[in-house]
Amino acid sequence: MITDAIIPLIPVLLLILAAEFVNGWHDASNAIATVVSTRVLSPAQALAMAAVLNFVGTMSGTAVAMTIGKGFVRPEVINITTVAAAMVSVISWGIFTWYYGLPSSTSHALVSALTGAGLATAGSSALLFEGWRKILTGLGLSTFLGFMGGFSVMVLIYRTLFKVRPGIIRKIFSRLQILSAAFMAFAHGSNDGQKFMGAFTLALVLGGVLPVFKIPIWVIIICALVMALGTASGGWRIIKTMGMRMTKLEPVQGFGAETGAALTIELASRLGIPLSTTHTISTSIMGVGSTRKLSAVRWGVGKQIVTAWIFTFPACFLIGWVTYQIFKLLF
Repeated sequence: MITDAIIPLIPVLLLILAAEFVNGWHDASNAIATVVSTRVLSPAQALAMAAVLNFVGTMSGTAVAMTIGKGFVRPEVINITTVAAAMVSVISWGIFTWYYGLPSSTSHALVSALTGAGLATAGSSALLFEGWRKILTGLGLSTFLGFMGGFSVMVLIYRTLFKVRPGIIRKIFSRLQILSAAFMAFAHGSNDGQKFMGAFTLALVLGGVLPVFKIPIWVIIICALVMALGTASGGWRIIKTMGMRMTKLEPVQGFGAETGAALTIELASRLGIPLSTTHTISTSIMGVGSTRKLSAVRWGVGKQIVTAWIFTFPACFLIGWVTYQIFKLLF
C-alpha cells in the first residue's frame, strides 16, 4: 500500500516541508512586501490574498517543479539521503539569513544544496548541467529584467500621468496596487510554489511510492499550505527589509515594482526556469526607486542583499555536501 511505503519517508518529507516553511519566511514574503509597506493592505489581508493566489498560481503548471525534480541531479543515481541532506542545507541557510532579515534566494539555496548533496552521493555523474544553464538564465532574467521591468513601468506611469495631482494618483494606485499584489502572488505561486513540490515528488519517486515523476494534487495542496504558514510566522523581517529599508514606497511605486517583477516571473515560469522571486522583486524595487533619483535607493541595504545572494551558492553547496557525508557515516 502507498501508506505503508510512505512511512519510512516521513522524516525526509517533513524536512522538505520544513524547507517549504522557510521558503514562506523568505520568498512568499516578497510577494506581499510592497503592498504591506505602502499600507494599502494590512499584513493579515495581504497574507490571506497571497495564500489564495499562491495556491492558484501553483495549480497553473508544473514546468518548474519538473526542472527541480529532474533537471539538476539524475534521480536514478541519488537516494533519499541526498534529498534529506539538501533540505538540511536549505533550512540552515534560510534560518541564518532570516535572522538577519536578508531576503536571500531559497531557489538558489535549493538548487545549490541538491547539487552539493548529489555530488557527494555519486560524483559528477549525478549532475545535470542543463539545469544550471536554466538557473544562470534565470539569474539574468531576475537581475536585468526585474530592474528594467520596475523602471520601465514607472517611467510609463510618470509620462502618462504627469499632469495628474499626487493625491489622485495615490487614490488610484491604492486600489490598483491590490491587483498588482495579487498578480505578484499568483506569479510567485507559479514559480516558487512549484520548487518544493518538485523535491517532495522526487522523494516519493526515490522511495518507491510513485512509479514515475508526476506531481499529485495532494502534494500541491500540502506545499501551498505550509508556505502560507511560513509567511504568517516569519515574513515580517523580510517585508521590513524589502518594503521599507531599501527605498520609500508609495502605492504607485509599489504597483510598478510588483507589476514589473510579476511579468518577469511569469515569463520564467512558462519557460520552466526556476527564477529567484527574491532577486526579481528586489531589483524591481531598485528600478522603481531609481526613476526618482539614484539616491532614493538605499544602496547599502542593496549591497547586503547582494552579498547574501553571492554567498548562497557556495554556502548551500558546501552544507549539502558535508551533511550528506555526515548522514552516510551515521546511517
